[in-house]
Order: sequence, then structure tokens, then C-alpha cells
Amino acid sequence: MTAIALKQSILAGELDARLAAVYGEDALPYQRARYADAVGQFATVYGKDRDAFLFSVAGRSELSGNHTDHNHGCVIAASIDLDIIAVASPTDTHVIRLLSEGFEEDVVDFDAFCKPREQILGHSDELIAGMVAGFIKEGYSVGGFDAYTTSNVLKGSGLSSSAAFEDMIGTILSHLYNEGRVDNVTVAKLAQYAENTFFGKPCGLMDQLACAVGGVVAIDFADPANPVIDQIDFDFTKAGYRLCIVNTGGNHADLTDDYASVPKEMKAVAAYFGKSCLREVNEDELIASIPSLRDAVGDRAILRALHFMEENRRVSLQKKALSDGDLDAFFARVLESGRSSFCYLQNVYTNKNVSEQGLSLALCLAENVLRGTKSAYRVHGGGFAGTIQAFVPEEQVEGFRAAMDGAFGAGRCMVLRIRPIGAAKI
Repeated sequence: MTAIALKQSILAGELDARLAAVYGEDALPYQRARYADAVGQFATVYGKDRDAFLFSVAGRSELSGNHTDHNHGCVIAASIDLDIIAVASPTDTHVIRLLSEGFEEDVVDFDAFCKPREQILGHSDELIAGMVAGFIKEGYSVGGFDAYTTSNVLKGSGLSSSAAFEDMIGTILSHLYNEGRVDNVTVAKLAQYAENTFFGKPCGLMDQLACAVGGVVAIDFADPANPVIDQIDFDFTKAGYRLCIVNTGGNHADLTDDYASVPKEMKAVAAYFGKSCLREVNEDELIASIPSLRDAVGDRAILRALHFMEENRRVSLQKKALSDGDLDAFFARVLESGRSSFCYLQNVYTNKNVSEQGLSLALCLAENVLRGTKSAYRVHGGGFAGTIQAFVPEEQVEGFRAAMDGAFGAGRCMVLRIRPIGAAKI
């Protein structure tokens, strides 16, 4: 279908059933207009008579397991109703042209850009090149395409905008050149490869998997090459709760070392015992070795390792709690996770700038606003700056939003819905 015909089809409501399945009935007017506008932008830039296809990849929220995946631990995560959408059309070249709303166009000739740069720059074109290289490495077909994307997964929001972007490139390549046969788990693994190898960020696999798979998922990374993924059938909205993410507006500049220090220090503890990751370390042996570990790796590394051990157990308890519909048990573990992250993992603020503690302030406000209610809150995502997460009773949402927006600015509190579909061709 040409771009101009696709836009007309969207406005006529012919995609409403599909959009409602992804976003919910109440979101139809907004999503219909959003998709139609994206197709119009594509038509303006790349041509109205081009065959065009629609794609969506969800953002994600980590529900349990803060900084566990990179040491082969366990997490619970969920796809959310903020996403990146793309309008794409194949070409007969080896060039990918991608214009993201608000950014300059990326132009990647993947014949020329097929290996990581010697000096990694952290640019989006490296993610594109890395995804293509990953597809080729695994024996999948690739080809050029033109695409326009728009996203409400805000950069720096802790909702995995970069993972959603990587997954989007893989989803487009899967459907345009592989008849959709590259499953979402494989797309996520290739996205991690692109981010690690071409983008230079030593991330785990949780973000990419959560964005791609969809719904609430428990993931066990004991074997990172073959993670065990279990869908959890729980609907927070039906239970009377909304998932709120508060963006405190912190400065993310120069935080790469802070993020990298967490897996680095955890793995230093593992290496002391001749292991490659903390999942392989016996906790009793770790505790017994603290006197010598203090000299070898330092106190913070030990604290972070102990956080990992306890957090991994919490994930199992929270998975059972959600499966049993026991919100009291689930929320108790959320609060425990938040305290552990603050005290032991120490990722709520950077020691490079102790005067800026937006996450600490947001957590303090959440405790005050939600006191006396059945609720929970914690640091969200990688931490150090960015966002907190709160599970807020429906009747308390507007008061919670007002308090957070009052402190951090209008629109800083995002009230979200967990969506059942991750990465998909619309």
C-alpha cells in the first residue's frame, strides 16, 4: 500500500482493531492521529507513492531485579504503552536512511560501515550498523530501507529508548527481508550485540528483551545465550493500580562510568572466586571472605554483590506473588528492592555531583504522598539520574501526579499502561 493510501486507511479507521489491541480502545483517537501524521511525514521526506509499512516497538519498565541481568541474574520487566513507531519502505540499495523526529537523518551504507569504529562515538548510526552486522553474522537477509520514526519513549527516561530503537531496526529488517521469521527474542539478542559492540555500552539483555517480547515477563539469565522467559498473567490496571514513572530531569552527562562501575565491581567480586559472574558465586563463601575481599575489591563492590544476591531472591518471590495475585507480597519486595538499591547498590545518585539528587527527592516525596496507602516505589532502571517507579492506587493517581509535577515540572509524572504486545508489524 502506498504511503498516501496508508494514511487514508488509518484515518478511515481501517487499522482500529490492530491499534486497539496494542494500545487499548481509549487510546484510539490519539494513536490514529499519531500514525497518520507519521505516514504523512514519511511521504513528505521519502515519497507519497512508496510502498510503506508500519511498525511499533514498546518501551519497557523494569519491575524487579535492579542491576542483576549483567551478572546472569533474574528480572521481571514489562512492555508499556509508550513506544517508537516507524513507517518504512524497502529499497534496492545497501543504504539505510532513517529520519527520527527531532533529529538529523541517519544515513548508513552498511557495505562501508560493517565493523565497529575504532573510536566509538555513541551515535545512533552505530546502532543501525550494528543491527545489520548482527543480522549478517547470524545468516539473515538484509537490505536497504527508508524510514521515518517518532517516539514517546523519551531519551533518558529510564524506559529504554535505545533498546526500543535497536529492536525497531531489527523488526524492520525481519519483516522487510526475512518474512518476519526473525523472532523477537533473536532480535533482542542482536540488539544487545549492536549496543555492546558498535555503540560501546556494556549493557545486559533485559532492556532489549522486555521491549521486544511484550507483556509482563520474568527472565532468567543463568544462560545469557538462552534466557528462560516466562510470561506472567497479571493486569495491574484491573487490580486498580497504575504504573507511574517520574522523570526527575537529572543530568545524564558523564554517567557512563557510573553505569559501567556496577557490573565491573560485581564481576570483580566474582573474579576473586575464579568465576565470571556473581550468579556462579556461593553467598556463604562470599560473606566468609569479606575480610580479604575488602582489601581486594573494596567495600562498595562487596555491598553491590550482596545486593545482587538478595535482589535475585526477591525476583523469585515477586514472580510468585504476581502469579498468585498477592499484591501485598509484591509491593513489600518492591520497597525492599528500593532500599537495597539506595543503600547497597548505591545507584540513586552519582558521587560526582552529590548536590543533584532528584531521585532521592522523588522517592522522599513518594513516601510522603503515598503514606497510609497500599502502594510501592523504587528507583527505576539504571539509576544515578532519571526516573523512579511507583505503583499507585487509581484513586491516588491525580494527587501523586500533581505532587510530582509540582516538584519536577509539568508532565514529569507519566501514568502508564502495560501493553500486551512488544515489537510488532502493525
